[in-house]
Amino acid sequence: MRILYSHRIQSRDGMSIHVEEFVTALLQAGHHVLVVGPSFYAASGFGGESRVVARLRRLLPGVMGEVAELAYNLVAYRRLARAAAAFKADIIYERYNLYYLAGGWLARRRRLPLYLEVNSPLAEERARFGTLRMRRLALALERRTWRAATRVLAVTAVLGETIAAAGVPSARIEVVPNGVVLDRYDPSPAEAAGAVVTLGFVGFVRPWHGLDAVIRAMAAEGRPGALRLVVVGDGPARESLEQLAGTLGLFDSVHFTGVVEHALVPALVGGFDIALQPKVVPYASPLKIFDYMAAGRAIVAPDQPNIREILRHDHTALLFDPDRDGAMWEAITRLAADPSLRQRLGEAARAELIERRYTWRGNAERLITLAEADIGRLVSPR
Repeated sequence: MRILYSHRIQSRDGMSIHVEEFVTALLQAGHHVLVVGPSFYAASGFGGESRVVARLRRLLPGVMGEVAELAYNLVAYRRLARAAAAFKADIIYERYNLYYLAGGWLARRRRLPLYLEVNSPLAEERARFGTLRMRRLALALERRTWRAATRVLAVTAVLGETIAAAGVPSARIEVVPNGVVLDRYDPSPAEAAGAVVTLGFVGFVRPWHGLDAVIRAMAAEGRPGALRLVVVGDGPARESLEQLAGTLGLFDSVHFTGVVEHALVPALVGGFDIALQPKVVPYASPLKIFDYMAAGRAIVAPDQPNIREILRHDHTALLFDPDRDGAMWEAITRLAADPSLRQRLGEAARAELIERRYTWRGNAERLITLAEADIGRLVSPR
């Protein structure tokens, strides 16, 4: 199958991992994929955005920035149209972005099936964080974009419900969680470092992630050196967390790797005894959870609907009440004191990932199955 992959990603981070791993899985399965995105995307290094985008954000704040997002569709459409004419695509696959309309325009013009991957309700998200000015227009365009797709591929059922509430028929919504490349992970237990238990976190470090609560609890535990925390990644909360660890006398027990290439993540996760997902928004499918499952780590995560779509309490993870103070730390200390429980949960998590095909290869197979069925209906005699 010939797949035109459209996106408007501006930086190389978790979003780019999703794009590149999924495209690789499609190519390995024997399909032809042409990726069309912003020219400055390729120029940005992992963990950051391009200088062009950063400069535009400074020069075009507020409404003007959103107008520029809309105007970009004229450039994007021309690039997509030229690519489609030469490539002769069977379908268009697009990663949804707010104000990004080019893929939908091209799909209608060329009468091609459009598969829209949605990772979050971006209009709502940006409005909540105060970075959306043209709210009514953004919401209207978001609903229209979702409704125009042949299929909307939501990363969680919770997000699928939001999409359905916007008017997309449930028959056109598919839940396709994030994934992982299983073969990169060694599920062997972490090498023992004396009596030290390693807590680990992977991802962009934001203030709301709740790692401050972990550091404070480590200090209150009163056993310096019994636990250590490894944070794989960087972000705006790193400096304050390092300061907090130093103030509490834990500077030697809390380690930040900074930004690392994605290829290095499996080995780093393999060094965790307990893998943490302290907080998560209610509609997300966190990439880190699939990393943890593939590595066979014992996972601590909040007990909420989108997480329960992936993990089962006391079977593949320990899930805690996110609204109860101290609940996360209770789960951590239970695991820290019980190596056999850590091993049981980790083995079950990896087995669950394999059984439910939470891999990029599995996601590629799901897309092709859907596309073949849809194309078959389009070309079948009436």
